[in-house]
Amino acid sequence: MHARVSQKKQQARITELEEQVARLEQELGPGEDAEKIVNKHIKMLHRYNEAKDAAQILIGRLASLKETTIRQIHKDLDLPTED
Repeated sequence: MHARVSQKKQQARITELEEQVARLEQELGPGEDAEKIVNKHIKMLHRYNEAKDAAQILIGRLASLKETTIRQIHKDLDLPTED
């Protein structure tokens, strides 16, 4: 059994959500498409991750050549050891 919500409360919630959407759209900027912005950020994140992965491969090879650990290479180059 579902609890019933009065029509008045439903309309108040709808109005509240519509106002929130309007504020967020205004904050985003006129004529901006949120989906395009999200897609752009996702592409940029993929590029970042690919570059980071390539750097980690190189660091691994350097560690192998120097016969040391990846952690030590990070320390020697003042790189973060945590993500």
